[in-house]
Amino acid sequence: MACETATLAGGCFWCVEAVYRALQGVESVQSGYMGGQTPHPTYEEVCTGRTGHAEVVHLAFDPDQISFREILDVFFTTHDPTTPNRQGGDVGTQYRSAIFYHTPEQAETAQQVIAAFNAERHWPGPIVTEVTPVSTFYKAEDYHQDYYTNNPQQPYCSALIPPKLAKLRQKFAEKLKQ
Repeated sequence: MACETATLAGGCFWCVEAVYRALQGVESVQSGYMGGQTPHPTYEEVCTGRTGHAEVVHLAFDPDQISFREILDVFFTTHDPTTPNRQGGDVGTQYRSAIFYHTPEQAETAQQVIAAFNAERHWPGPIVTEVTPVSTFYKAEDYHQDYYTNNPQQPYCSALIPPKLAKLRQKFAEKLKQ
């Protein structure tokens, strides 16, 4: 079967990218920007919060190995979807939680997963993740791609990404690449 695409925003794209690179069935991950009004934004522009763009990861995945629902289970387990425009110390609309759906089925699945996580009270508050149609994806600058692999000792990365990967290993061990 052909790959499908998912586009997710869950705070800093370095963190989200590191999580999805570890999963079986995820064929490629690109960091970039989506959801704003500025064409071809730069990282510096997105960081101002004035472009309207979120930092996103754009995934190609094999649905025979990992479903969109499983992609979202990982998403809602490895970031806090209850804080509008914020992930930890990262604050601004560029750090919002969002699912940019590519098909009506993805939108429906996203709503079902959000309802299930809310019903299970997985988080102390309600999920505020936006579910919105995909728009133009702008690939981030080359130095942002595979950032954690290339910069594991960078203080931000070494503080924030290992706990996310530990949670991933604990809850989704059977889905990890060997």
